[in-house]
Amino acid sequence: MLNVVLHEPEIPANTGNIGRTCVAAGARLHLIEPLGFRIGEKELKRAGLDYWDKLDVRVYDNFDDFLEKNPGAKIYMATTKAQKTYAEVSYEEDCYIMFGKESAGIPEEILVEHEDTAIRIPMIGDIRSLNLSNSVAIVVYEALRQHGFEHMNIEGHLHRLQWKNL
Repeated sequence: MLNVVLHEPEIPANTGNIGRTCVAAGARLHLIEPLGFRIGEKELKRAGLDYWDKLDVRVYDNFDDFLEKNPGAKIYMATTKAQKTYAEVSYEEDCYIMFGKESAGIPEEILVEHEDTAIRIPMIGDIRSLNLSNSVAIVVYEALRQHGFEHMNIEGHLHRLQWKNL
């Protein structure tokens, strides 16, 4: 199972959208406190729509608590400070992909300890960053693509309608 980790997320709507993405992708969501909202906030659940109850979500007191409860976890750090792009690595099926808070990203002291697994999403010019929920979707779906979208619905079906007198 793929794991998405949010380090101190601040905006409930982003976390709700990410929760919905996790449900659609079959991923587990890990939230590292402090959070900029309460889990029960209506904005969080509204963004996650009716998927929030299907989400496997875990909450941790801090990054050390997360590491202690997930020993040996392979963690990719999504940051604008990385040398490699998100498409240049091979994601293990049970890896963890961590994203920082909206206002500041992942703290520098954490990044220096995981520099070899830091990844970035390329952007033009001096754009600071993408929206957090968009960034999560980009990287998660690259990891899923690398594994052939295993266990996912990969074919859609159109409902053929006959149009008359158009």
